[in-house]
Order: sequence, then C-alpha cells, then structure tokens
Amino acid sequence: MSAHQHEFESLTLIPGTKGIFDVAVDGDVVWSKADHGRQAEPGEVLAALDTARS
Repeated sequence: MSAHQHEFESLTLIPGTKGIFDVAVDGDVVWSKADHGRQAEPGEVLAALDTARS
C-alpha cells in the first residue's frame, strides 16, 4: 500500500466478524473473501484497486 499512499485521502479499517475481509473504494467492493471463497493472494487486492481506478 505504500506505493499507493499518495492516491488515498483516507483509509479506514473496520473490524469484521467471522473472517470477513472486504475491500471497498468509495462504497464499491473491489475484493471480497466471501465472493471469492478464499483469502486474497499477495498482490491481488492491489491489482483489484488498480482495476477499480481505471
């Protein structure tokens, strides 16, 4: 994330329950552990962020 820190005005971590891991940008989910049925691989969330911005 340090490579992208200049692109975000703020970042909020919201603790979940039952293993929830979702990443949202401006309210749009770009990665969801529940949707994929697994934890993200290294770099996968950053790739999803890049896709969401384009």
